[in-house]
Amino acid sequence: MAGLNLNDDAPMDVIPEEPVKPPAAIEKLIEEAKATLIAQENGEKRSLSMVVVGHVDAGKSTMMGRLLYELGRMDEKKRVANERGSAKVGKSSFSWAWELDGTQEERERGITMDIALQTLNTPHRVITILDAPGHRDFIPNMISGASQADSALLVVDAAVGEFEAGFERGGQTREHLLLVRSLGVTQVIVAVNKLDQVEWSKSRYDEICNLLKPFLAQSGFHPTKTQFVPVAAMEGINLSQPPPAASPLHSWYKGPTLVDLLDALEPPTRDINAPLRFPISNVFKGATSGIAVSGRVCGGIIVPGERLRIVPGDESAVVKAIDSDGDSLPWAGAGSNVNVTLTGVDPISLNVGSVLCREGQTVPLVSSFTAKIIVFDIQIPITAGTSVELFHHSRDVPASISRLISVLDRSNGSVIKNKPRVLTKNMSAEVEVSLRSSTYSGPASRALPIPLEPFSVNKEMGRILIRRGGETIGAGVVLELLT
Repeated sequence: MAGLNLNDDAPMDVIPEEPVKPPAAIEKLIEEAKATLIAQENGEKRSLSMVVVGHVDAGKSTMMGRLLYELGRMDEKKRVANERGSAKVGKSSFSWAWELDGTQEERERGITMDIALQTLNTPHRVITILDAPGHRDFIPNMISGASQADSALLVVDAAVGEFEAGFERGGQTREHLLLVRSLGVTQVIVAVNKLDQVEWSKSRYDEICNLLKPFLAQSGFHPTKTQFVPVAAMEGINLSQPPPAASPLHSWYKGPTLVDLLDALEPPTRDINAPLRFPISNVFKGATSGIAVSGRVCGGIIVPGERLRIVPGDESAVVKAIDSDGDSLPWAGAGSNVNVTLTGVDPISLNVGSVLCREGQTVPLVSSFTAKIIVFDIQIPITAGTSVELFHHSRDVPASISRLISVLDRSNGSVIKNKPRVLTKNMSAEVEVSLRSSTYSGPASRALPIPLEPFSVNKEMGRILIRRGGETIGAGVVLELLT
């Protein structure tokens, strides 16, 4: 129960049933939602989500806090309270970061540990910001955030030695870029931060850009989907307003601000006609009554009043309400990051990694499958039987690479070699992955299946990451479900 954030003085009973709307009413709601979504695509502000990544201490949370203030999402009273509070504990330089690093431990340690969600409004976009941890101890949390994102903002520290520490082998700049690309993010904005600490040196900015550009291309980001911008988050320079004429940056940079680049991000097409898939990334008490879950709609449309199945398991729940950033919504379509309040369900049935689906359109449960993976820059080769951790959305489970099927050509996917003995760094391969039990013996030793779909059926439900010994060793897509 502790993992569900439900601890309270009194035990929580099953939330009373909410009346289920008749199927005809649900169908009508879904059709109305689809029509509205199509109209939005052609006119109104379009929404997308963005994960903020980068090496620890690059200034990610500070940048987002300052941006929220400049775009009117944080008022003066809150800014002063954060400033006083951070100064009181001797961390005045973290005052902007306090808006996103909300827990006591995050504030005391001065680092982001979990994903923080906020919404930014630019002239043409509504952007859900996922502020991810940079510290390598919290990579699983960062993966959970990246799996919910359409685009990425990479923050790098321009200070001499700091950028190099993040970009060299073992640094999080390199690993975060590989992870977000592997999880389907195709657009990235690189904010070169703390340029004020190198006296706004154009040569330093160019040096960082020239080092990152080939790595971004090698990681799979198309040059046309990659933008660079020089900023100083703490001073608020070139975030929402061009640098003032007195600023040294003004003498050599006449390009767009960070907000200009955010406003130009392209929302991907949403598959609103697909079966509903809502992987749960968090479970918590609802604002009024009931229990709430948060996550991203990975296909289809969800509306209040319908009964949904919780997979795995035989339980179901009724959707009482949907909200985003405190605003109640009449529905949520594919690509939306929302909170869903549920009734008529025992909280013990809701777990991080479970998927909400409609009855008759449930997501398959599998314990083994084939996947096409790309092996990262690893030191120890992968052999058949290698034990790994499998990451899929917010779920991570023990697994093994049970069979090496073939080595593939990275450029065209053709088979180079069948039944290889080992996989080494930068190889592309087809493998069989089998889940392992988290217990070693006894009746519960059988691995529990997880909800998965082939990449060809649902792109977001078909992406996986593979880690070993605290290091991400590969990423790929699910090809075929076996058992």
